[in-house]
Amino acid sequence: MNYNAILEEIHTEAVNKKFYTKNLNTQTLKNIETIAQKSFNQKGVFTVFVTLGIYKIVHPNQDIRNHQTQIESGFSGRTVDTKYITPTLKKLGLPSMAESGWLTRSLEQPYPYSLDYEGKISNKSVKKAFLELVNTIEIEKVNPKYILVELFKLIIELQEVNKVEIIPLKNPEKLTIEKTIELLDKQFNFDYKTSYGSKLPVLAFYAIYNLLINQISRYNQCQLKALGSHTASDRTSQSAGDIEVFKSKELFEAIEIKLDKPIDANILRIAKEKIVRFNPKRYYILSNQGMVKENEIYKIIEEVKQEHGCQIIVNGVLSTLKYYMRLIDNLEDFYRLYSDLISTDSELKAIHKQKWNELSKELNHEL
Repeated sequence: MNYNAILEEIHTEAVNKKFYTKNLNTQTLKNIETIAQKSFNQKGVFTVFVTLGIYKIVHPNQDIRNHQTQIESGFSGRTVDTKYITPTLKKLGLPSMAESGWLTRSLEQPYPYSLDYEGKISNKSVKKAFLELVNTIEIEKVNPKYILVELFKLIIELQEVNKVEIIPLKNPEKLTIEKTIELLDKQFNFDYKTSYGSKLPVLAFYAIYNLLINQISRYNQCQLKALGSHTASDRTSQSAGDIEVFKSKELFEAIEIKLDKPIDANILRIAKEKIVRFNPKRYYILSNQGMVKENEIYKIIEEVKQEHGCQIIVNGVLSTLKYYMRLIDNLEDFYRLYSDLISTDSELKAIHKQKWNELSKELNHEL
């Protein structure tokens, strides 16, 4: 049996609510809950743990703490993850990285995952839970299948709680650009008192670019890269921006969105580094908060144009969306695509989705 099949079988048991809690002690169950609760914003830890658990099932004599070949008696966890685990997690709709959990700097250190592992996993409770669960499997000899089934069950429950069916518009043909922008403005600027609200404009631009690449001649033969994790570092995600458009397998445009940060010279310098590395033709930096130190910003824009041939475009989030809405054939398509992205996104919290429903209800009364 291969890694993919074992992972899918364990997921099936979780979906069917198979229980293994009687085989696990209180501390182990607590650690499983910690990993599950943080699996959507600590995807690297989740992915690495799943890989280690599956690998132990296939290779019971391997010490899974030795996760790299350069560690004595080690194996390549990253290879197994990249080839088998991450693609299967994506297929199953579970949290996953763009490529591998081992691209996370804190997890790729060449030391065993023993209880004193020094990798700087940002969340201390997640680090403790991760290392203790690995220890539970390797030292206490608990079957990793029991742990993975319980972990998947909790994640599936969290996904169900986070599902919100978006209310469709009653009269979408009456939708106007002005009303749509007003709706987005209210949604983007609402105080959610939780993380991930900054992903909302990313989803809005992803929706509109889905339409642009099929309707505007400039984007003939272009492809839109799938969205990655909104919290992944640039190094981890291996991307030039929040949204990337490719033509003939080369980066054509990149869009970086700063909802709550004004655009300053430092943001431009970081953009310049990405442009040198990825070589796009255009690079958009969009913010809801305007610009500071404008003279220096324009100086960097001109330097990049002269030295690298890339045009940097600095603008507002809503003003750019409004301009793009004038270019697309059907505003209803944007509303539908954006609503679908909100509904299915695993990083957004229920409150983000509920707010869009609330605003959509208000709009239905006006149309």
